[in-house]
Parts: sequence; C-alpha cells; structure tokens
Amino acid sequence: MTAIKDRRTIRKYTSKNVSDELLNGLLETASRAATMGNIQLYSVVVTRSEEGKKALAPLHFNQPMVMNAPVVLTFCADFNRFTQWCEQRKATPGYDNLLSFINAASDTLLFTQNFCTLAEEAGLGTCYLGTTVYNPKGIIDVLKLPRLTFPIATITLGYPDECPEQTDRLPLSGIVHSETYHDYTKDDIDKVYEYKESLPENKHFVEINSKETLAQVFTDLRYTKKDNEAMSVGLAEALKMQGFM
Repeated sequence: MTAIKDRRTIRKYTSKNVSDELLNGLLETASRAATMGNIQLYSVVVTRSEEGKKALAPLHFNQPMVMNAPVVLTFCADFNRFTQWCEQRKATPGYDNLLSFINAASDTLLFTQNFCTLAEEAGLGTCYLGTTVYNPKGIIDVLKLPRLTFPIATITLGYPDECPEQTDRLPLSGIVHSETYHDYTKDDIDKVYEYKESLPENKHFVEINSKETLAQVFTDLRYTKKDNEAMSVGLAEALKMQGFM
C-alpha cells in the first residue's frame, strides 16, 4: 500500500542497466494478473537498443524518456497467439471483432499495471506513455506486430535519477458512487476540482496559456476536439488493419 501511495512518474533515469533476470522476473510475476478465461491476451515487446528506441521516439512525440530510459516496454493486446493455437488444434476461432479487442486490451492493461507496481516496489521508476494509442500504425510497423495484435501501453523503465513531486489526485468522494452512479451537481463539481484548481502550478498553467480556467487548458490546448477526432480516425483504421474491425 505504501509503495503505491508514494509512487511518482519518473522521466529521468540513471545509466544503470536493468538486468534481464530482474526484468523477466517482474514480467513473470506480473503475469499473475487477472485475465479473461485464463487466456492471457497480451504480449510485451522489450526495446533496449538505441536503434529501436530511435525508431519509437518520434511515434511518442520525441518525449526524452524514450531515449533516456534503459528499457522501453510496449504492452500489446494479443489475440494472434490464441487464434493460432485454436487453428492448430482443429478449433475455429472467432476473435476478429471489437469485443475481442476490448477483452484483450483489458487483459493487457491489468498486466501492465501489475508490472508497474512490481517494478516500483523493486526500486525502479516507470513512466506511462499515453501516446501509444495516438500513433498505433507507426508502432505496429516498427515492432512488426502481426494481425490481431495491437499496441496498448508503453512504459519507460529504469533506475530513477529524480524524485519529482507527486501529482494531485481527485478526492475519493469525487470518484466513488454508492450502489448506482449519482450524477454531479454544479456544487459537486466545484468541490471535486477545488483542490486541483487551487494548486499554484495549475494556476500558473492557466496564466501562461492566457486562459480563464484550468479546464480550458485541457480542452483548448492539451486534448483538443480536433486532435481527438483525427486520432480516433487513425485508431479505427489501425484496428481494421489489424483485423479487429
């Protein structure tokens, strides 16, 4: 519990190597994560080489931790392996559909979270790259992902070379609903986001971006409707290309 409560996103790493023995041990333990039907609908591609990281970096908007980290892990939804097994055992698979993708993506994220928790408990630092689903086609090409596989999450991994401040979290009262979902009143929204809006760094974001509210920083600059719609098109095309739609 303490390790999770103290976790921080680490973007700077020392040059110390992460051994194969340690990495494989963490991945093996992480594979005890819950999984649909005990099928384990995921694979992970480990990138250590400079060449491999250079190929991936532009697909993650050249965020420096991709090159700085000793290891980059791409966690993939994978129905390819199970489908091949079915076909080789005289069974007819039916997993080229959206539901199967959602099941595999859920498995993958459970595995990924297990891995991150274990890695941080072992003294390693991690950074979750949400850019993975922004540029799936490029990642699929670089990693040579076959049909019925899809990149879901990328984790940079290494020994921390920084100890940044923890980022804020919404209060529990803002995310937990009893029995049924209770929609928020205006007063509820004010209370849920009061602390986030009061932080000096967030007030600074509003000021330097010449915005009236913190919400506008998100909607107008960080996660815009235009970008979301454009990347949604790319995501749908990639899902179709990989056989899930």
